[in-house]
Formats: sequence, structure tokens, C-alpha cells
Amino acid sequence: MKIPMRQCSACRGHFEKRQLLRVVRTPEGNVVVDTKGKANGRGVYICKKEECLEKAIKSRALSRALEVPVPDDVIESIRQTIKEQADG
Repeated sequence: MKIPMRQCSACRGHFEKRQLLRVVRTPEGNVVVDTKGKANGRGVYICKKEECLEKAIKSRALSRALEVPVPDDVIESIRQTIKEQADG
């Protein structure tokens, strides 16, 4: 069986889809963290690493890929999800 691969928008590395965190711009225009990987909308993937998140923020990679500004509360939600998955 073929394993789905995706590219991290920050470090540009290719990884298995389930190793990455998906952030989605919904059809309504909201930006959300998609922990299940099934949400409708335009998605972008990022490594589950703090340094990749910081790089994506600095380079505005998430905003560019989603074509909308990413709100600070979503950035905090991504940061929290990365911490939870690192601990768990």
C-alpha cells in the first residue's frame, strides 16, 4: 500500500501525512488546526516541531499557502497542539 506523503511548508521536507500537522482555511474563511486531517478547505502541512512553526511564522509560509493572514490565536493553538503531541 502506498503511504501518502506531504511537504512541510516551513522546512520543505517530505514526510508521511500523519507525521505532520494540518492547518486549514475553511470555505467560510476561518483558519483552524485540523487534528483529524479531514476538514474541508485549503490545507497546509507543518512539522510537529517548534522550530518549524517559528520558521513558518517568520517566513509567513502558512499565510501564503492559505492565502489569508493566520490569526494569533490559531498560532497559539498550533503551538499547543505541538506541545501536547510531543508530551503524549
